[in-house]
Amino acid sequence: MTPAIDDDANSPVQSGRGLRTDSGATAFLDKVTPDVFKTAFRNHPAGVAVITADACEGPVAFTATSVCSINVDPPLLAFSISDQSSSAPVIRRAETFVVHLLGAEQYDLAVLCATSGVDRFADASSWDRLPTGEPFYRSAQAWIRGRLNHRIGTKGAHILIIEALDARIASPNVSSETLPLVYHDRTWHHLTEASRISR
Repeated sequence: MTPAIDDDANSPVQSGRGLRTDSGATAFLDKVTPDVFKTAFRNHPAGVAVITADACEGPVAFTATSVCSINVDPPLLAFSISDQSSSAPVIRRAETFVVHLLGAEQYDLAVLCATSGVDRFADASSWDRLPTGEPFYRSAQAWIRGRLNHRIGTKGAHILIIEALDARIASPNVSSETLPLVYHDRTWHHLTEASRISR
């Protein structure tokens, strides 16, 4: 099949599985199956966060790589949670959350909150409650407390948009002291100075 070509040479046009690019080459596209979709995102590295909440039923926590900033003024962030997560029922009912942004030193916390069937709050020395009631982990390099701004339900997952209310950064020099924790291809990584790309 010959790919269709738009009259506008700067606009690639898909026809069937072929795609004519600006250079004139033809790339072939895969149908987006669950496996193709997961593979694409497995190769896309993401920062790691832990999210905690309590809807008056006891604290819950889960590890997320979907956290992103949306806006600075007002400060908004977003994350998603699968309906299959054991934390999902409480997260759907909660109105406030603590989003912990993790560095490599918090690897154990990331693993704990990503492990099924364990009590993520068994170690009473590792966490506490804010004066406003939300559970938080003391070791996080930074955390943001926020209030639900908007909730979007999709098939199999929910996306939550959070308005940031309070924040704590462990050290003024945390960016230079703590190596970032990254999840890539089902594996944990940390970024070092050696990973920097010089321009």
